[in-house]
Amino acid sequence: MAQKLLLIDTDCGIDDAQAVMVALAQPNVKVLGITCCFGNTSVDHVCQNVVRVLSVCGRNEIPVFKGLAGPLVGAFNTLKDHFGTDGLGDVLNAEHPVGWKDRIQKEHAVTAMIRLVSENPGQVSLVALGPLTNLALAIRLDPTFPQKLKDLFIMGGNMEGKGNVSVCGEFNFVMDPESAFVVLEEYMCPTHIATWEFTCRNKLSWDFFEKLINQDHAAAYFMKTITSKCWAFSREFGVNKRDALFGQGFVPYDAYAIAACIDPSVVTESVECAVRVELQGALGRGMMALDFTNMLKKSHCVSVMKAFDLTKFSQLLMASLRQPNVDH
Repeated sequence: MAQKLLLIDTDCGIDDAQAVMVALAQPNVKVLGITCCFGNTSVDHVCQNVVRVLSVCGRNEIPVFKGLAGPLVGAFNTLKDHFGTDGLGDVLNAEHPVGWKDRIQKEHAVTAMIRLVSENPGQVSLVALGPLTNLALAIRLDPTFPQKLKDLFIMGGNMEGKGNVSVCGEFNFVMDPESAFVVLEEYMCPTHIATWEFTCRNKLSWDFFEKLINQDHAAAYFMKTITSKCWAFSREFGVNKRDALFGQGFVPYDAYAIAACIDPSVVTESVECAVRVELQGALGRGMMALDFTNMLKKSHCVSVMKAFDLTKFSQLLMASLRQPNVDH
């Protein structure tokens, strides 16, 4: 099987950590680097979190790059601490990774992103798990950057106008609507999007979650630890709110995008259409609109995921937490 080259851009919270582990567990996947951005927490915490994940999985050879600390326009306003203030459930605060700053490359995440893709034209899949700020700046610095990508996978945005941090807005896009707009207007490479509603409609059971984190492996123990006090991983999470729309269950948001990149067959249904990110309005800012009637007259369509093979997805998740502890 041909080796897949991945570049992961992340605001590493708990679900990002799970997603990164999915990629690291696959023998046919080579992660060229991990670029960090603000989002679930500050960019410094994100860098620390990525170092933790790589250490737990014994993959310290993968370079980590620090990126943007706030959105393209305006100030960074923290909207919530869904995964704790540090992004990993606030259970590891007394255990800062030893020498983590030395593990962060001197090169800026955006220039590293451009360089790594330019060195491997047409071969790199870029997976974006947080706000799209690093990606937006990359195309401003190098307008040819997107055409050098093999493809782009994004976790973010909406397909039904249902939001999780505003009435109509999903977290990653709301954190930097201008960057989301730039990316979806100007990246002409094959683009695949796992929206918030899609992930919730393709949830897994809490019984599966218990089996997942109780495997006898260091990575599983790590995941069990960081989810232990996090409300988002409680069986009561979303009662009378999210459940009214989607029902209860375990939703490893970012892992859907990684899984779709690694094994396209997990996506069993998708829709091809043009999209646009709304930049105006108190309710709609940051919402992604799907243009089913071609009113936007755009030449570029994206693939918006609708249904997933949950059996294959479950297998990828289980494998992700069977990695040995080499340096934790």
